[in-house]
Amino acid sequence: MRETWYKVDNVAKVFIATSTRRDPRVFRISCTLNEEVDPAALAAALERAVRQFQNFQVTLHRGLFWHYLESTDKMPHPEEETRAPCAEVYGADIKNELLYRVLYRGQRIHLEMFHGLSDGNGGILFLKTIVCYYLKARHPEELADAVPEYDASAADLAQDSFRKFYGRRKAPEAYKGGAYRLHGAKLPYDQTQYFEAHMPVAQLLAKAKECGATITSYLAALLMLAIYAEMPPLERNRPIVVSIPVNLRNYYPSATARNFFNTIKIGHRFTAEEEISLPALAATLDADLKAALTPENIKAQMDSYEKLEHMPGIKPVPLFIKNKAVGFFTWLETFKETVTLSNMGRIPLAPALANYVDGFSSVSSTNTMFICVCSYQEELVLGISSAFRNTNVLKNFIRGLSGNGLDVTIYATEVES
Repeated sequence: MRETWYKVDNVAKVFIATSTRRDPRVFRISCTLNEEVDPAALAAALERAVRQFQNFQVTLHRGLFWHYLESTDKMPHPEEETRAPCAEVYGADIKNELLYRVLYRGQRIHLEMFHGLSDGNGGILFLKTIVCYYLKARHPEELADAVPEYDASAADLAQDSFRKFYGRRKAPEAYKGGAYRLHGAKLPYDQTQYFEAHMPVAQLLAKAKECGATITSYLAALLMLAIYAEMPPLERNRPIVVSIPVNLRNYYPSATARNFFNTIKIGHRFTAEEEISLPALAATLDADLKAALTPENIKAQMDSYEKLEHMPGIKPVPLFIKNKAVGFFTWLETFKETVTLSNMGRIPLAPALANYVDGFSSVSSTNTMFICVCSYQEELVLGISSAFRNTNVLKNFIRGLSGNGLDVTIYATEVES
């Protein structure tokens, strides 16, 4: 392999500086097949996929002024799942290793990736390519004509789109005020508990439409009400703020498989005199979300992610100082949000491949609570991760869904008490 290197993008710098044992900044995307996974076929499929995603065949290194990614000849090998989801991929004790892993168990194929390498959309693209080649290997006659569903060159996939589309626009005014923060005893041994809530897409969409809201706004409203029910009286003057990642590929002509997203925040301050209903709250949040999602706002906020790179005098500052500064300002941002809700949307698959796939799901490591949303065909899955012992917020949230007529099935990982 030709030896190459490139700088990490500015979002990746945040994940590198803030990675911890409890939250190693790893996300998982899973594909459930309607057959048991064949490890040999999966290994062959992975080998084919990495030839097309050379930008993922890198290791992370520290430079004097910035981290950088360097191409490597290391090849990934699928492993049977034995650890908890989203285990550490990059850290002080992990050197010169790939920044992702592919796991399997039963009928599931998992892709786990350090967020400094890519975002959920890049991960989905990679996993779908692996699944395509896997199914072709398993069903060569039926899927002889199947090909991965993307049209991008190696240069497009490796593009730093933050740098390419930076335009020096002024960022929109952020949500003001310190947000209510989830707190309580954390699970021991730096554990995180993971849940999956499965429900029909049509049911959830119908409920959201009844409120005049999108699925994202409807779920955000339910989540806020679930959190508010557990807020101590002395803290109920604080707003509940939901942080929502936004896929910037919807606003720019980019096919990058690297990080290319930003986040917006929508919040609501409940009052003792107010008894706001779910429909009213969902409609209010939907209006706030649409106002924040104008192309002008999104593009201006995108520039704020790249601004650090262009600040005068920043380049010669040593890396350890930059890491501390990035970590500090990221820590300050945590006081402006309560919870993260990431809607990855519908995951499409070619009809020929879809005959062999039952579903997709996603979860992310977290230091507090994080909810990933994705749908495939008729089913929507909420991938919920929580670092807390207390599960009352989650119970309130799921009861809010089922209490509004949704058929919800929930699964959970085991944790040590």
